Parts: sequence; structure tokens; C-alpha cells
Amino acid sequence: MPKTILITGASRGFGRLTARTLIKKGHAVVATMRDPDNKNNLVAKELRKNGAHVIEIDVTDSYSVNKGVWQAIEVTGGLDVVINNAGVGVLGLQEAFDIEDWKKLFDINVFGVQRINRAVLPLMRQKKSGTLIFVSSLLGRITMPYYGPYNASKWALEAMAENYRAELSGFGIDVCIVEPGGYATGFVDNLITPSDSKCLNSYGAIAQAPAAMFSDFEKTVQQNKHQNPQLVANKISELIDTPTGKRKFRNPVDKLGMGDPIGEYNEHAEKLTQGLYGNFGMDDMLKVKK
Repeated sequence: MPKTILITGASRGFGRLTARTLIKKGHAVVATMRDPDNKNNLVAKELRKNGAHVIEIDVTDSYSVNKGVWQAIEVTGGLDVVINNAGVGVLGLQEAFDIEDWKKLFDINVFGVQRINRAVLPLMRQKKSGTLIFVSSLLGRITMPYYGPYNASKWALEAMAENYRAELSGFGIDVCIVEPGGYATGFVDNLITPSDSKCLNSYGAIAQAPAAMFSDFEKTVQQNKHQNPQLVANKISELIDTPTGKRKFRNPVDKLGMGDPIGEYNEHAEKLTQGLYGNFGMDDMLKVKK
């Protein structure tokens, strides 16, 4: 059954692919992005031509978020699914990211998601239905060097999703997470790098390690024909088509060898969560009320 879907960060990467995929499936898609009339004019035109409603939203600006969400509701009549996809990555030694770097990252990856959620959830709670999808990362479950602030932001995002899952289940709202591995998308073109050059210089030759590691990683991704970013769009589409209450909470998407171990980790965490909630008599909060 076609649904009305809002997706953030639709100008590139997973967002753009997902918007295209969902349009082809017959869904009504609201593709949101920054500056659709200038910087992102070409992709906005393409998405509109394909049938999307393109609306400007800057997730770092509360006014922009609230205005954009209400515009989306006006043109579609309501929202069934919201995909929190907008995000930015980092590359560098953690100590050299100053506080402003961290604020910039969290303003997009964490606070931006909360702004969107606060704008859409009153409507979903009122109609007692809806689906929230959080696009996280395998690095929201494990850590790797040189991605420190990004790791922290995605771990925070996962915790946010866990709490929403429990607190919204009584309103018939389903919450799930998609956890991509590394893919060759435009995401890598906008990485935040450390601002504290003095700190970087104090690390000596080690300061060059992040760039070298990232170069090797890019080659690995490009050489693996199975690591296609369309897999992420397909997984999101699959979750949307899955009936409420039947969706897996965490969904790794990776063909580089990390997906299966993280999947096992997630299964163990789910059992732990179920047990803890059961011990406190709250296990019903993990089941969506239909």
C-alpha cells in the first residue's frame, strides 16, 4: 500500500537513492534538502521530474524544520513514514577536533534528528500510527580509529532510537534503525576534518595516518562490486513495506565482512534488552500497539 514518506538529506548518497527507489515503488515522497533552488538545484529538478515533492529543510535550523514539515503535511495530507537520513562524517585524530567541530557534527547528526522528530511526532501520536527510520551506521555499534566524533554521534543516535522505540510503542508508532557499512557515495566528499592544526602537528607522522587509512578503505570499497549503496535504499524500502510490529529494530547493511558480526551483536543486545525490560515489568513497551 502506498505511503507518504518524508526523507531528510535527499540531495545525495543514500537519501537520493532512497527517494528514487520509493518513488518507483509508488510511494508519495517528500524529498527534503538544503538550498534546492541553488546549490542542489539539479538534483531537486531531477527528483521533481520523477514525482517527488521537494521541500527545503535545514536540519540545523528549528524554524526551517518546522516550516518544512508543515509544508510537507500540507502538500501530502499527512505523513506515514519519516526517514532521518541527513548526516555528515568526519576523518581525523579525535583530540584535534575542537569543540566547534563537535557542535557542528552533533547539530546535524543528533540535534537535527531530534528537531525533525519533535516536528513530526505530534501528528503521528495524534493519529496513533507511523514509522520512524533512523539511518545510523555500523560505527554506531562499534568504534574505529579516526572516526571518533562520528562514532559518538551515531552511538547517541542509536540511544535516541532505543528510547523512542519504547516511548512511542503505545501510540502505534514503529521505530527501526538501518546500519550501513562504508559505501562509495557523496557522503565522503563532505567529511569534517579537525580544526586544531597545532594539536595535529604535535602528533608528528601519526597525523597522516587517517588519510592513508581512508585511501586504503576507499580502494577496498571500490573493488567490492557487492558493496552497492542501492542495498541501503532497498533495505529502507523493505522496512517500509513490512507490516507494523514485524520490522526488525536494527538492520545492518554491509557486504565488506562487518554486517554479519554486527548482526550477531545486535541479536544479543536485543535479547539483553528484552530481558531487562521484562525484569522491570516493561517488556510490553517493546511491542507496537496496533
